[in-house]
Amino acid sequence: MGQDTVLRWGVVGTGYVAKRRIEAIAAHPQTALVAIAGRQPDRVLALDPDRTTAQYGHWQDLITHPDLDGVVIATINCDHGAIAAAALKAGKHVICEYPLTFDLEEAETLLNLAQEQDLLLHIEHIELLGGLHLTMQEYCPTIGNIHYARYITLSPQPLKLNSWSYNRDQFGFPLVAALSRIHRLTDLFGSVATVSCQLRYWDQDSLPDYRACLCATQLRFTSGLIADVTYGKGDQFTEGLRQFELQGDRGSLWFDQEQGRLTQGETVQRLELGTRRGLFQQDLDGVVAYLCEGQPLYVQPAASIYALRVAVAAQRAAETQTVVWV
Repeated sequence: MGQDTVLRWGVVGTGYVAKRRIEAIAAHPQTALVAIAGRQPDRVLALDPDRTTAQYGHWQDLITHPDLDGVVIATINCDHGAIAAAALKAGKHVICEYPLTFDLEEAETLLNLAQEQDLLLHIEHIELLGGLHLTMQEYCPTIGNIHYARYITLSPQPLKLNSWSYNRDQFGFPLVAALSRIHRLTDLFGSVATVSCQLRYWDQDSLPDYRACLCATQLRFTSGLIADVTYGKGDQFTEGLRQFELQGDRGSLWFDQEQGRLTQGETVQRLELGTRRGLFQQDLDGVVAYLCEGQPLYVQPAASIYALRVAVAAQRAAETQTVVWV
């Protein structure tokens, strides 16, 4: 492929991320949207009211579209693995929102399939492109040997009935679904030795649907660093929280929403983080540069699958109430 190539994409999904993906494809001179698939026809039509693309009610039909170079998977988490497998077997490149799948063995099989087919399997991790992560990468060496990290995100949300994102079977284990919380740490600090985890759901009886969840995980890295990761969402939380803290032997880093600070003794330096806007466009730009010019991508699928390995270990730790070796 060259710089004049136009890559033709189909998008599976009709939610927020699918909309951002469609906008990114429309904005890039080397990409074109040719198909959209979603289970609700009105939502598909809302994304393409002029019907300039093929519109499908099932992703299986989109996969068979004759003019597709690639498939963007931006639908409910539980379907990611099946769609990716079908697309790769049909000879299509794949862009998938994390997680690629809930099952570690299936994820590794999909990566092998992509390599055998000489196709791109790109698992989106735009958190690595954002201002928070880039600032941490820049300032981590400044605080010396880092021995502790704390990452907490709490999201108050009104009660959501019949929402896939509040369904255990469709959303998945919280830290598998919110894999970026793990991946951000493994990207910065490498391999994990052991995991422990506590998980609570607020729901009625034992139905798949729930109204809130809280997941607290501790990771011990092979370097010795200990990280506490807390993720919660739903109507049991009254105040939002998104904080990240790193403690080293020569200082500390602290981030709250879009603000940050570097503390070394009595010296405190304010750190301004860049905007999180435009990250889906950056992600697509990187995919096009990889496919058309051979430029390296900012993240490799094996790195996402390793983060999935850690998240699955956390799930097992929560289920067994034991410390699990990764």
